[in-house]
Amino acid sequence: MIDSLIDLPSHLRERLASALESGLLDPSPTRASLSSVLGDQEGAEDVVAPLLQLGRLGITGPAAAAWLRTIAHAGARIRKPDLVWSGPEVPGLRARDTRRVYEELLGCAEHSIWASTYAFFDGPSAFQVLARRMESRPALHVTLLLNIQRQRGNSAASEQLVRRFADHFWKTDWPGSSRPSVFYDPRALDPEGPGGVLHAKAVVADDQAVFVTSANLTEAALDRNIELGVLIRDRALALTVGGYFRSLIDRDLLKPLPSA
Repeated sequence: MIDSLIDLPSHLRERLASALESGLLDPSPTRASLSSVLGDQEGAEDVVAPLLQLGRLGITGPAAAAWLRTIAHAGARIRKPDLVWSGPEVPGLRARDTRRVYEELLGCAEHSIWASTYAFFDGPSAFQVLARRMESRPALHVTLLLNIQRQRGNSAASEQLVRRFADHFWKTDWPGSSRPSVFYDPRALDPEGPGGVLHAKAVVADDQAVFVTSANLTEAALDRNIELGVLIRDRALALTVGGYFRSLIDRDLLKPLPSA
């Protein structure tokens, strides 16, 4: 049963440790008291029994908190990734939910966000968590990497397509007053056919966590499609991915989206 505490997502484990350490949560909690701390989160319902087991052993709240943080420290050292899925639930498979991971990273970042997606629909819904976070954290630096697609048969100049996309993005899709830096891959607009497209779906948060997924920022991908990804809390990997995105911009391989 202790495995349920070991497998608990890191952000929930820290929330649980803080509640035990402060006395907000008793080492032998009820389901209601645990729900008040963890909320309706995946994996939360599985920790009641192991906590009761620790309580019966006479382990105090602060001691249980220290033990949970030791687990977190050991887990960080071995860099165990979190599996992230969208789609139908599979009994016996412990995995994070794609939408919740996106919203956790975009909604909790303190310093920086890199976010890359091939497609998004309903911009105000797709970007609302990130826009809200930017409003509450003015120093948060956000860089979005987006694909601009030339529709089949459209012979308009690339500059015209970029301007049309930019006007719609800033006026309709982006829901906040604070603006991110936005870049696109110009190869996707080659009138002779795309020499390549920006197809990466990834988030780098605070140079600490990397989320790589098959899911675009669409309602179907976040909630209904079968999508697979991994969340890895590894500073070296996060810096590498962010550095790769930065090098594409510095080498002028990704172009800045014009302001409206």
